[in-house]
Amino acid sequence: MSHEEKVRTFYDSAGQCYQAIMGNTWHHGDPAAEAKGVSVLEACQLLEQEIIKLSGLKPGSRALDFGSGVGGPTVYMAKISSAAFVGLSNNELLSQKARSLATELNVPNVSFLTIGDEDYKTLLPFADASFDAVTFYESVCHLPDKAAFFRTAYRILKPGARLVGIDWLQRPFGEHKTEEQIMKFMQPVNDLICIPWHGTLGKYNAMMQEAGFTVTSARDMFDGRECWGSTPKEERPQWLGYDGPEGDRFRKGKVALDAARGAGVFTVGMFAATKPG
Repeated sequence: MSHEEKVRTFYDSAGQCYQAIMGNTWHHGDPAAEAKGVSVLEACQLLEQEIIKLSGLKPGSRALDFGSGVGGPTVYMAKISSAAFVGLSNNELLSQKARSLATELNVPNVSFLTIGDEDYKTLLPFADASFDAVTFYESVCHLPDKAAFFRTAYRILKPGARLVGIDWLQRPFGEHKTEEQIMKFMQPVNDLICIPWHGTLGKYNAMMQEAGFTVTSARDMFDGRECWGSTPKEERPQWLGYDGPEGDRFRKGKVALDAARGAGVFTVGMFAATKPG
């Protein structure tokens, strides 16, 4: 079984777990907003507003949201931008839930497409220079061939269009500086959350540049501090007590991820890049 197929089957059960605990939005929020005490959802939506601003999307523009899950961020971005969004996933169960959410919230300018496990490498359903923006929220981390995704995102973007998103990263932190020290914490995260390898801020920057992009922003959202964003303490009992499908895996995944957060070697990066033209 390919890693991409493992990711698809992982989300058959992970989708149920994540939606039960986190609702329809599964990514980190704006750290400054969270520090002011806003809810996780509000902090996530403030970050989505920033992504829209960085993308330059306007009413009537066309955007692709890669790894759209059950659709919360995609639907919200379509609503606030009035751009036409296509949400992309390799799991039809997630896409079905996303379509239902768009219908429930009466957001007609969004659609959700399920593609094959390795179609992210080519995105052949989409023509060259056919999008005004590509967005992603903590989804590229699941890809074995991340560089291929950045190359094909470059292909489908119009000249002057932008790639904007956030993703899970690893980094040296404090006493944990060597690859062996970092992987002591990150390997269990990889194994339990179906991630082939975590990139670094520098590696993502390099892959985007190698694809042809001009990178305008690449920053660690939790620079110099442990990344505990969007992990409210009141949710911890829900994770550790989760008894849905593959419950043991998600309970262990929470413990592993919290250990990586506590060691400081896990973080989230935010990126913005432009296709020259």
